[in-house]
Amino acid sequence: MNRRDFHSLVGAGMLASPFAAAQTAGNAPAERAFDFVAYGGTAAGVTTAVAAARQGMKVALLEPRDHVGGMVSGGLSGTDVGRREVIGGMALEFYLRAGRRYDVGQHLDFLAWMPEPHVAESVFLEMISEANVTLLLRHRLKEKTGVTMSGGRIRSIEMENGARFSAPLFADCTYEGDLMAQAKVSYTVGREGVKQYGESLAGIRAETPHHQFLYPIPARDASGKLYPEIGDYPRGTPGDGDSKVQAYNFRVIASNDPTNRIAWPKPAGYDPAHYELLALYLAGEVKRLNRPPVFNEVSLLRRIPNRKADINNRGGFSSDYIGKNWEYPDGNYATRARIWNEHILYQQGLYYFLANDPRVPATLQMEVNTWGPARDEYEDTNHWPHQLYVREARRMVGEFVATQKDLQTDLRKPDAIGMGSYQSDSHNIQRIVNEKGFVENEGDVQVAVTPYQIPYRIMLPKREECINLLAPVPFSASHIAFASLRMEPQWMLIGHAAGVAASLAHQANKPPHEIDVKKLQETLLAQGGVFEYVRSVQNDAIGKLERLI
Repeated sequence: MNRRDFHSLVGAGMLASPFAAAQTAGNAPAERAFDFVAYGGTAAGVTTAVAAARQGMKVALLEPRDHVGGMVSGGLSGTDVGRREVIGGMALEFYLRAGRRYDVGQHLDFLAWMPEPHVAESVFLEMISEANVTLLLRHRLKEKTGVTMSGGRIRSIEMENGARFSAPLFADCTYEGDLMAQAKVSYTVGREGVKQYGESLAGIRAETPHHQFLYPIPARDASGKLYPEIGDYPRGTPGDGDSKVQAYNFRVIASNDPTNRIAWPKPAGYDPAHYELLALYLAGEVKRLNRPPVFNEVSLLRRIPNRKADINNRGGFSSDYIGKNWEYPDGNYATRARIWNEHILYQQGLYYFLANDPRVPATLQMEVNTWGPARDEYEDTNHWPHQLYVREARRMVGEFVATQKDLQTDLRKPDAIGMGSYQSDSHNIQRIVNEKGFVENEGDVQVAVTPYQIPYRIMLPKREECINLLAPVPFSASHIAFASLRMEPQWMLIGHAAGVAASLAHQANKPPHEIDVKKLQETLLAQGGVFEYVRSVQNDAIGKLERLI
């Protein structure tokens, strides 16, 4: 399915808004059998499904909403690369294909690391089509009772529309881990304490230096009323764990081309009083900087092709909706829809405030109004991203749990399937009143790592719980390790390994726990995988990939 075909389905009413509930299909088949079913059309879901199909498997990729690519096509165009040399396999293939779309060869280059969302989705659809993967959109797992288990195996899964799918092997490629959870696989949500795995970075932080209020701002007004967007709860004891998760946001794609930008929308129920803390923050920034801040200092603008930018959180008060997503990971579909829409209203209100409120410094306001949502992106969702940035939700507790030491000291793994290199990067988790009565953000972690090998074992549930499931997205890692491993290039290369592992398990008629890992590694290396941090390795991988595609 190419982009034109996809949007023709949208125009014909065959695909609806991603914020709507899944509709029942009156002619849904009773059950369809596949060799492998991947649930979740994230970027990792695509690489998982395509990798398995390229190995000869009959594969279905089921996506709960309307688009494939997850955050890679959902606004995160400013790719979190880290050390580029460690990215190989199908992750590297994706950026190589994107480079061809932009004809970067004319600039003596190969890769496009920051593709526009519609280009990214088109590349994913091309890969799916070439591999003959059966892609089914708007297939969301039936809530609570969607998984049929017996003998420690998933036998079949049922969608809200009544469609059922059976297979010897399944993969959970969702950010939320819904298939894994319904299969009764052990998982966790939130932060471990320092003592659980001996991680110095774990738990509640005593000090959070980044994305912080850098000068005292009272948390309450003159009458003693708490300003909006500050939590009325204690910090907690530093080093202790909790069930809270790092903040989500939308990575909005904006344009500064007058012919391609639309005005920042005014959300329903907009109330400027909701952003009183932002007004105080901006006034404080003027004093701190001795000048008005620029847009890139209150929101991180990552420039991407064709006069566009991927806009992310930056500073003490920005696009992260801090503390408003804690119910999301284990929430039912209705709870998640509410949180999703609350994030839309908050973030649209944020940009509308910056573009219109008289308390915003004039030069900043003028600059904000030179930008606006890109008219040629997200045409079926009112030019707003179709994917909420679910940075972290459920995390499996499997055969092996990756922790801080696996990013910093225990760097080599006998079952390596790829490499990571991005810093441990957790966004803030709560906004509190500190001991002095000032507002304070808590939870941000930004600590560099040494390029490290990613073990195959992080995808495997405990054997006694499930023997035919791979979890390449909600994989087994502590909060601190997940904070580095969660980057989209790493998710894609983990998905690549999951697809190849599924094919080896299928061929040998063995659980994924018992495959020949050496054969898995040989296959991945032959397909452009990178297991060593050597600057020339990526050039070799590009050569292999160019012969394959």
